[in-house]
Amino acid sequence: MTRRGWHQAAVALAVAGLVVAAREASAADSVVRVLLESGLDSIRVQLPDGAVRHLSRASDGGLLVDMGRSGLVWESPRSGIHRVGDWTIEGRIRVRSRGADLAVIALVALERYVEGGVGREMPSSWDAKALRAQAVVSRTYALHALRHPGDDDYDVEATTTSQVFGGRAAAVATVRAAVAATRGEYLAHEGEPILAVFHSASGGQTAAAEEVWGDSRPYLRSIAVKEEEEAPSTYWRAEVSRTTLRRVLGQLGLDVGPDAELSVVERWPSGRVKRLELRGRGGARQLSGELLRRALGPNVVKSTLFELRRDGREVVIVGSGHGHGVGMSQWGAKAMAEGGASHQEILATFFPGTTLERVGSEHSTAASLAAGGGE
Repeated sequence: MTRRGWHQAAVALAVAGLVVAAREASAADSVVRVLLESGLDSIRVQLPDGAVRHLSRASDGGLLVDMGRSGLVWESPRSGIHRVGDWTIEGRIRVRSRGADLAVIALVALERYVEGGVGREMPSSWDAKALRAQAVVSRTYALHALRHPGDDDYDVEATTTSQVFGGRAAAVATVRAAVAATRGEYLAHEGEPILAVFHSASGGQTAAAEEVWGDSRPYLRSIAVKEEEEAPSTYWRAEVSRTTLRRVLGQLGLDVGPDAELSVVERWPSGRVKRLELRGRGGARQLSGELLRRALGPNVVKSTLFELRRDGREVVIVGSGHGHGVGMSQWGAKAMAEGGASHQEILATFFPGTTLERVGSEHSTAASLAAGGGE
């Protein structure tokens, strides 16, 4: 190759590198719309320059800003540190009048969103490798939500409906380090960000997606999980009076009389309860284990991996694990990290068949996931 040819090739490589870098930066700075609060009559927003705006709903459903009309939507004029309600947000704030109330939406860069979520979903004092795994999972969840928004106004909610988000207050040093160490990394299947879900503890065996949502996904399979014994919900017990049980099931149209007996009639391959039968003088009804959990409350029935016992006028539910059981067990990830596993190994365990990608990059680290990778 001539000297001129070498020069042209070098220029072309440099330009290509700048293009890739620009794509990565652009993707990493994708804006996530986070619903902070809704159902409000008014809200106070402090702008980055210290100015304060008072927003309220007009009688005709419109929006008032400092008592002046402002259509249906108001958005802060520039990005920066905002204080709204109990939140401190780095980004911008949008307030929308939605019929009878106001909705407050934060517009935050992807990496800032991940920083605001990891420490609210996993203790920030945990092993750095577990925090890195959580950062990748949280980022992946957000990228999936950006492609599949559930609402025209926002992509995710700041509660357990999506992922808990705490804004700048949640971005402590250990969390920022985990996010920085995995910047842009996400899990993909067939080139697309996966539905990266997680739960507190599996009880020894995760659930497949179809067990909870009726929708099979190849990377959300039931797998064995070791060494969750430290989890406070490894074993749990709930006592429910027959009166309470009859009341909550009656609200679902499942009342078969005061002396009804509840029994498990079918389990999923993971051991979780698939179907129960309620039998009494009024006949027999069936319900899913997940429906019973929702009816009694997820802090009462912590998972559907349980057995039923009877103690006089009470139904005793004895179970293991906490959460829906699908995807990554956080206590399982903690145990793996403390045992020396890398965040790639943790992710490969809980999301089999996925590749670890980086936003804006044409290349994956599929081989490293398959082999467990390394830090």
